[in-house]
Amino acid sequence: MDPAKLAKLQAASAVNRIGGKGTVRRKVVRKPKASTAQDDKKLQGALKKLNVQPVTGVEEVNMFREDGNVLHFTAPKVHAAVTANTFAVYGQGHVKELTELVPGILNQLGPDSLASLRKLAESYQAIQQSQQRPAGAADDDDDDVPDLVENFEAEPETQKAAALD
Repeated sequence: MDPAKLAKLQAASAVNRIGGKGTVRRKVVRKPKASTAQDDKKLQGALKKLNVQPVTGVEEVNMFREDGNVLHFTAPKVHAAVTANTFAVYGQGHVKELTELVPGILNQLGPDSLASLRKLAESYQAIQQSQQRPAGAADDDDDDVPDLVENFEAEPETQKAAALD
């Protein structure tokens, strides 16, 4: 066989070789999956220390936040210790705006809750208005440009005349 041709084949095969005799074995690094089962066990242990009991039949939970948004849980797991006035709600929660949830939660509210919802809606509107005011005020400031009082072109001529005298 031609030595030049053999060297060419060896160089080409060394570049294109993926596996086979003489290649380095690389270990496969497997990343551990985040196990929610382990987190649930820790949570169950903490809840057991609080002496809470599971509450069944809860389809959704809404927690109203001060910024006007709602923390909404669908199909949550709820545990309660009624004597200690302690409730634990866990599951997949989403932050939603109050306007998205109002039609669905009106039939769930009692008379006391309706009054608090009205108060919350008023505060939400106040927050929205206060956020919109500074933007409008900044636009008004940009539009106020003072009028020119002096003629700037005439000034250099008077200075030239004074310099010539």
